[in-house]
Amino acid sequence: LMLALPVQTQAQEFFTLKGHGGPIMDIAVAPSGTIATASFDYSVGTWSGVEPTWHEGHRAAANVVAWLDEGRLLSAGDDFAAILWNLGGGSTERFEGHQGKITDIAVAPDGMSFATASWDGTIGLWPIGGDQPVFLHGHSSGVNAVAFGTEGNLLYSASIDGTIRVWNLTEQRELKQIVRHGFGINRMILNEDAGWIAYGAVDGVTRLVDLEGNELADYTLERRPILAMAYHALSSLLAVGDGEGFIMVVDASSGRIVRDFRATSRGPIWALAFSPDGQNIHAGGLDNAMYSWPVEALDTVEQMDSGTRSFLRDPETMDNGERQFMRKCSICHTLTEDSARRAGPTLRGIFGRRAGSLPGYSYSSTLDGSDIVWSPKTINALFDEGPDHYIPGSKMPMQRIAKADDRRDPIDYLRKATQSGDTE
Repeated sequence: LMLALPVQTQAQEFFTLKGHGGPIMDIAVAPSGTIATASFDYSVGTWSGVEPTWHEGHRAAANVVAWLDEGRLLSAGDDFAAILWNLGGGSTERFEGHQGKITDIAVAPDGMSFATASWDGTIGLWPIGGDQPVFLHGHSSGVNAVAFGTEGNLLYSASIDGTIRVWNLTEQRELKQIVRHGFGINRMILNEDAGWIAYGAVDGVTRLVDLEGNELADYTLERRPILAMAYHALSSLLAVGDGEGFIMVVDASSGRIVRDFRATSRGPIWALAFSPDGQNIHAGGLDNAMYSWPVEALDTVEQMDSGTRSFLRDPETMDNGERQFMRKCSICHTLTEDSARRAGPTLRGIFGRRAGSLPGYSYSSTLDGSDIVWSPKTINALFDEGPDHYIPGSKMPMQRIAKADDRRDPIDYLRKATQSGDTE
């Protein structure tokens, strides 16, 4: 049985928060227990009960959320921008300047600024209140994670280039590289007071190192990649999520793995956060729901119900057209009358429809006034060339379908499904 409980009663109960139209990419919890979620559906949700408040403003997937304080929330995403949401007054402030998607946000200890990690290879330093940002250069590839030291004068960053670096913010320069890992580092947790950094990498390595990079503990379990991390200081619990659907919980004070739970039968764990009391672990993955388990009962409660999402059914049960549609299209599009908060518009009635013309959907400017009319020919060209070439500037993810049969079959499936009224 899946329960949907108010946030106020969340401790030691299993519950879900449902409403997003795409995978949950990040979760942040305010001291009061209010939960913020960032989703592939471009939206940010805040939950003080089972009904969310939606915050719309991103022009692509929202990747990360971070609380500035109880009344203000930061988010950032694939649109290269960060947004500050004033939850009381409803006003927003947009921060732009990166040239790649933003993957992490860290709030400075004084709350007067924040840092962003971007796949453009830079770290953004953003004063709140209108001053110009500063961008730190040095990583040779995209930056995945950032964290402030406790005094606010140091910043730590982790990158696809396999390094963890320390920056002097007063002088705005790199101090040193403390980790040189052979694979990209996806996630990082800094506990400067205790003298350690936890990091998770593409090759599945999960380690604790001291502030000079010397190894303290290795929790690698041969599952890759590591995609999510969360830490609860009062209980010293470190949670780690991977691409194979497991959540590992480490007691950092004793160095023991205390839980290792397969949270979903298929797909990755992209987001993790603890409840304020540390008794629950919240998680997000391919489902359009956030799940929360009591840490003490992880081994006795059910998994994410990923089987309910049609694109996660056994591919062997589908013909090639349906299989290609589910893999390439269904995470962003429905075949129903509405879009169900997915990242893209519904495909119901797509044949003969002019691109960018469906009422109620916020299209990219490149599709305003488009002369493209969707047909088997134009849909084939879209995936033969790739959306980034066929419609430069489109919100659609960059992907091609190389084989002619793999383009023709989903077009045939889509035609039959839309003509017959079949849905997901």
